[in-house]
Amino acid sequence: MTTQREIPSIDESYPALLSGVSQLLAKARVASSRSVNAVMTATYWEIGRRIVEHEQSGKARAAYGEALIDRLAVDLTARLGKGFSPTNLKQMREFFLAWPIRQTLSDESQPTPALPTDSGKSQTVSDQLPAKRFPLPCSHYVRLL
Repeated sequence: MTTQREIPSIDESYPALLSGVSQLLAKARVASSRSVNAVMTATYWEIGRRIVEHEQSGKARAAYGEALIDRLAVDLTARLGKGFSPTNLKQMREFFLAWPIRQTLSDESQPTPALPTDSGKSQTVSDQLPAKRFPLPCSHYVRLL
């Protein structure tokens, strides 16, 4: 025999509570979406930087660069799934080349170690990315390219 659970009666302040909690969650969703966009955009920029730096150490850059992109696309897709086609990787490389982030002179003069947190551990990878410098989603920067 199944009984339905009765919902207790509520007072007139309940709608205000429900509305406030709903607004809080909506704002959190927008903020988290912006944060994810910023971190992913910074990650794509960093991937582009690493590709460029790897290519520049090669001798025959043009031919080597295409082979590198094709190989990286195959390997990343096998490991991580969709999103790493040669076209996307080329756009990441172009993104880095189009928007280089220059450090200040003091930053360039000395390597900066990862900052320890209160627990003594290094910051997360997202903390080390220049996410705050990219307020738009990556697709906007690709469009601008």
